[in-house]
Amino acid sequence: MTRGDNFSRRRVGWSLVAGLLVAASMPPWGWWPLSFVGLAMLSRLELTTPRARDRFVLATVAGLGWFVPALSWMWFLTAPGYLIAALIFAVLHGIASAVAGSVDRDLRVVALPAAHTLVEALRLSFPFGGVPLATLGIAQVAGPFDDIARVGGVVLITWVTWQIGTLLVRRSGSGRAFRVARRAAVLSVIVIVFVAFNAPRGSDLGRAIDVAAVQGGGPQGTRAIDTDPRDVVERHLAATQLLIDRDLSPDLVVWPENVIDVPDFETSTELSEVASFATRLDAPFLVGITEDVDSESFTNAQVVVEPSSQQVVDRYDKVRRVPFGEYMPLRGLLDSVGAPVDLVPRDAVAGTGPAVLTAPNVAGDDLRAAVVISWEVFFGGRAREGVKNGGELIINPTNGSSYTWTVLQTQQIASSRLRAIETGRWVVQVAPTGFSAFVSPSGHVYDRTAVSERAVITREIPLRTGETLYTSIGDGPWIAAVGTVLLLAWARRFRVRSRR
Repeated sequence: MTRGDNFSRRRVGWSLVAGLLVAASMPPWGWWPLSFVGLAMLSRLELTTPRARDRFVLATVAGLGWFVPALSWMWFLTAPGYLIAALIFAVLHGIASAVAGSVDRDLRVVALPAAHTLVEALRLSFPFGGVPLATLGIAQVAGPFDDIARVGGVVLITWVTWQIGTLLVRRSGSGRAFRVARRAAVLSVIVIVFVAFNAPRGSDLGRAIDVAAVQGGGPQGTRAIDTDPRDVVERHLAATQLLIDRDLSPDLVVWPENVIDVPDFETSTELSEVASFATRLDAPFLVGITEDVDSESFTNAQVVVEPSSQQVVDRYDKVRRVPFGEYMPLRGLLDSVGAPVDLVPRDAVAGTGPAVLTAPNVAGDDLRAAVVISWEVFFGGRAREGVKNGGELIINPTNGSSYTWTVLQTQQIASSRLRAIETGRWVVQVAPTGFSAFVSPSGHVYDRTAVSERAVITREIPLRTGETLYTSIGDGPWIAAVGTVLLLAWARRFRVRSRR
């Protein structure tokens, strides 16, 4: 073995450590400072590796160290899909490193964070509509830069985190362009943090409601096709009875995602049972249901059951579906090569309506609630749409009972925190087997339940109005800004070549 081979292997080993440190900054581990340590290690390797091919290898290995642990929940959904997704995301970061590292050496300090941020932005929509889990935003919502979410969401948090990691790397012998780029990066981070701390946060309407979130409990690691749906209903009816036993009088009761699975909810016994509780408590129920469309498809919706009429008065059908969980992408192709497509025997029909529900006569007035069903909470645009349509709080009914461990569930709590900060709204997360919780507009988590326990949590939730900067402008301007930084770095490279 030559000295060069040994040196290369050592660098690859350090890149794997860098990725593992980033993974450890994610929930459920949650050591958020390790994001900066891991990214600084990777940036040092990238900045001192001249060949694009070597940078591609280093960043890809770091990506595998990051995504293989942090996306491990996907193993219980689709083992092949998990391995493919981790590899795709790692390779994308490898490409980003190879491309951005090829600009002028002095400008790599800003080009590399920009390129990696664009990869993370791509994950918001690719593949299969996006898999925005294990993002730096999910890690950093527990840290001091969480306020940035109300300005630029996860895209801006990602750029700030990556840029700080790169700035931590000491460089010597660099030219004037490096010093200018570094100062501009430092100033940009300072300005963003200052703006985030002082940015609009929304405001209270001066009206609050008592919300009850019902968690029926039961085992984790179960699939719908292997369980009796009636068992889930019984657990939630029993948990709801606790409200009456404790003489509680909530203004609104929320059940989790798809806890009622029937051919037609409005003609079902389950509607009568829910309506009976709604009448006894004199409170509307927001209930997660699935209904048959035909032998090959179904709907996943959250409906409002009103106490006086005992009928469904509003409905939101889930728009963002879980690939390989609620529908099977490329079903025909996968079936032809012998993939187990029968694990998802039917595909969910995507909704098309705005992400908001109206519950009449809640504490004397109509309530507008933004709704993000389960998977949708990982997409900032869904909560943003609901708030722009008048949402005074956010409801996140979810169902993580299919997954063993708590990797997905803890990342979902972190995502609820991001959505709360981004929009300036309270978030009510409720799951059949955990975690259920209330999240304040500042991102604080209250009353989080344990996994598998039967529980009812209640809290007075102030209703809110007004828009944050993120609600007003979304992700687009920040993606464009980061892309512009990368383009300018490349433009300088071509100008220098032209002079030569």
